Amino acid sequence: MSAKKETTTLIIALVIALGLMGASVWWLREELDGARRLLTDSENPPPSEGIVNPGGDSNPETLAEVQNVPRGLFSHGGSSTWVSIRVAVDPAIQTVWPQFQLRYTDPARGAPSSGTGIQMLLDNQLTFAMSARPVSDAEYQKARDRGFSLKEIPVAIDGIAIVVHPSLDIPGITMDQFDAIYAGKITNWNQVGGPDLRIQPYGKIDRDSHPSVILTSTTTEALRGVGSNPGGIYWASAPLLVSQCMVKPLAVGRTSNNFVAPYKLPFVPLSECPQRRNEVNLEVFRSGEYPWSRRLVVVVKENGQIDQQAGETYAKFLLTEQGQELIRKAGFVSLR
Repeated sequence: MSAKKETTTLIIALVIALGLMGASVWWLREELDGARRLLTDSENPPPSEGIVNPGGDSNPETLAEVQNVPRGLFSHGGSSTWVSIRVAVDPAIQTVWPQFQLRYTDPARGAPSSGTGIQMLLDNQLTFAMSARPVSDAEYQKARDRGFSLKEIPVAIDGIAIVVHPSLDIPGITMDQFDAIYAGKITNWNQVGGPDLRIQPYGKIDRDSHPSVILTSTTTEALRGVGSNPGGIYWASAPLLVSQCMVKPLAVGRTSNNFVAPYKLPFVPLSECPQRRNEVNLEVFRSGEYPWSRRLVVVVKENGQIDQQAGETYAKFLLTEQGQELIRKAGFVSLR
């Protein structure tokens, strides 16, 4: 073979070898990238479809599908706002899970409230508590001082209604006006477009503090006061107030040209009550059109013991589709 032919053959062989090496490098890089993507996907899987509860598990549809339900007698209590939810949900839970025994417990002193419920939880008088307000910084600190922490699990949205004497004729009230009334800065209804009549705010002992407010221990007591006082005003959970026969719910607005009623229109005259009653308009609370709402939460003691398991299980019951439907029937906005 001539030198020229040998050189040509060597060049061709070298080109083929380099091509094979390049293909091998490309293949190896693709395999490594694929393995890297597979590892990343396994470490960070895509989120599950559907609504996820605060514990991170997909919510079951029915009470019967809730898993790891503990056995025992569990005391609960707290906000009076929860009464219609408790009355609707607790018997359903007991029917499906008779080993999960529930005992509602009133405070030894004072009326049921978010504050008394959380305090009873801190004092080991309750397994878990029901609250219509967030846990305060002071309550969180008390829990830490006792060697555990508190966790809030939202289960529903509650709208707040403002009620007055049926004879009071005003189109509505703004949130700023309401705040000024309960701060003692607005004292006559003529300051908000009503008659020349002194305003008498009613409140609850653990909630309202201004000296002008007549404090009551229960919503029933407050409603009796407003119903007999032409200048009276009171506020509480809409499901507790809107259907009452002795008081009138007011439309509420962020501004005076945008009042929204907490009840379904048209308004049912109180003269037709109790044969016909006004109903809560859940849609304006759900959409945010109505300016005043709050979350209802189960307050759980995080101590790694059965109290924590029971409280988390109760919240899981409420967050099932069956539980959420019972919450809607009780007059509250569901989270699902």
